[in-house]
Amino acid sequence: MKHRNPVETMANTRHEFGEHGGVNMSVEASTTFTVMQSNTMPEIFGGEKGPDQGGCYLYGRHFNPTVYNLGKQLAALEGTEAAYCTASGMSAISATLMQLCDAGDHIVSSNAVYGGTYALMHDLLPPKTGIETTLVDITDLQAVENAITDRTRVIYTESLANPTLRVADIPGLSAIAKRHGVQLVVDNTFSPLILSPKQLGADIVIHSMTKFISGASDFIAGAVCADAAFIQQLMDLHTGMLMVLGPTMDPQVAFNISLRIPHLPLRMTEHGRRTLIFAERLQALGLTVNYPGLTTHPDHNLINELYCADYGYGGVLTLDLGTQEAANELLDLLQNKYHFGYVAVSLGYFDTLMSCSGSSTSSEMTDEDKQAACISPGLIRMSIGYTGTIEQRWAQLFEALQQVGAIT
Repeated sequence: MKHRNPVETMANTRHEFGEHGGVNMSVEASTTFTVMQSNTMPEIFGGEKGPDQGGCYLYGRHFNPTVYNLGKQLAALEGTEAAYCTASGMSAISATLMQLCDAGDHIVSSNAVYGGTYALMHDLLPPKTGIETTLVDITDLQAVENAITDRTRVIYTESLANPTLRVADIPGLSAIAKRHGVQLVVDNTFSPLILSPKQLGADIVIHSMTKFISGASDFIAGAVCADAAFIQQLMDLHTGMLMVLGPTMDPQVAFNISLRIPHLPLRMTEHGRRTLIFAERLQALGLTVNYPGLTTHPDHNLINELYCADYGYGGVLTLDLGTQEAANELLDLLQNKYHFGYVAVSLGYFDTLMSCSGSSTSSEMTDEDKQAACISPGLIRMSIGYTGTIEQRWAQLFEALQQVGAIT
């Protein structure tokens, strides 16, 4: 398979100039917009005349020019017909699943997903909507197929699982989804540019742009990338989950994120370069480290078949110290003594962010489900930043590991 390089599509996307010819697009802060001909309003409300169909903008919860233009950038990034940007990654996930499923429908999901996604599927949707989810090992394609019922509407996975970093076989999952007439939804938050789920067979691609795409941990944002028909469904006046529930992105947020997308390739390349170096050195010390770029990773050959090599294997690794107490001791030293990074959730920041997954971003999961997903109490997720020199950061990490007795 010839791997798509999203940068080429992004570079060919129409550049939106500012109101007075500025090289950056304008921030359109209006919540409502003037309709120049009153008789077109019913068509605009009905979705027949949007900004690209000879109509105009109507109301900020529907479409805003600044947010709309960011959506075009996300569609170019993921190679989809369209995209819609939302107020958070969770709003993008929630709206997508509720749009695809009716009361009593069924989802087959990876058992290793972000804790908020798990809570949505496991705790919120069943009692509130009757939508049930079966959690499976997404790397076991037979288990995925066996879990499908006549009420299944969605197969859901993360391209790189949070926090286990297992790689989804998107072409294999796509084949199953097509056989059963269900939608394959892929959260690509961990691997923008690295993996192109749409090209690999996904129907819908979701992002939490809070993470790598934004890159500075200062905005909460999400996106749904799909064909134009599905985006239009989400925006339907009567039944569109984004239109009716209203997780609207602020245009100022859209403007700021738009300015960061052009240097996303540079950032992802450096995240990946440093993370591979650290993973290889940690493994050489005999530590239990997990990273798709390591030849010992169970999905290393698979990701080599799927990824765009220009951007590496991602900016996240895990280190398993066995117990939560040992993990917390190391985290405290790394932050408070050695200044290696910050004990904080989230990822994709320019400095290193670290947390003990089982007691933080996966804490919503039951102990049984954490065990099934191979999330141990001492599993540390590290989102490797690019500040400082590599040798400076490695010395800080090495000394902290020595102090806690993880290495001699």
